[in-house]
Amino acid sequence: MSTTEPSGTVGPNAGTAESSPTPAPSRRAFITTTSAVGGVIAAGGLGAGPLLGEAAAAAPQAPRSQVALTVNGRRYTVTIDNRTSLLDLLREHLELTGSKKGCNAGACGACTVLVDGQRVNSCLTLAVRLDGAEVTTVEGLSTGERLHPLQQAFIDEDAFQCGYCTPGQIMSGVGCITEGHTGSKDEIREWMSGNICRCGCYPKIVRAVEQTARRK
Repeated sequence: MSTTEPSGTVGPNAGTAESSPTPAPSRRAFITTTSAVGGVIAAGGLGAGPLLGEAAAAAPQAPRSQVALTVNGRRYTVTIDNRTSLLDLLREHLELTGSKKGCNAGACGACTVLVDGQRVNSCLTLAVRLDGAEVTTVEGLSTGERLHPLQQAFIDEDAFQCGYCTPGQIMSGVGCITEGHTGSKDEIREWMSGNICRCGCYPKIVRAVEQTARRK
């Protein structure tokens, strides 16, 4: 590919060929050349394929373990990377996508599930530590077509808008009721404070939990 030096660019020793500086490529030529080289590398040219393959082969494999646990009454045995969170196990391996990945840092509660009856942030819980555990997600609350009382209360009270946080809110509410932390609205707010609703449906969420606890 040939490039033409823009007119008017003349070095101080233009009359002597030996001392003339090498003309710099134009901006257009530079971009075109680097784009072409990048495309060749991306396509596996210039020996990039073997080098990348060798690097991948040389990289150590992450430790993996076999885990057996019960999720929503069904027994699963899976072999996973030891770094896999319970949330990723549920969503990516078991295809139970009700639990949502919100902050992925344990700050929003969208991923709340029950492990052996206790509320946990599944994004912070290593699945490899749950061998033999019983996990309940929002998919496991209903009985056939019959919704869990708190699920029905969320509908009756219109306790959601976008719905993204709702599975975690419901699971945390179930835990809150089971733990007996429903003596007052303030107590419910305190024990549900780890679950964030960006739509601001807190009054209706509290009311749904309160009414479900009263019917229990």
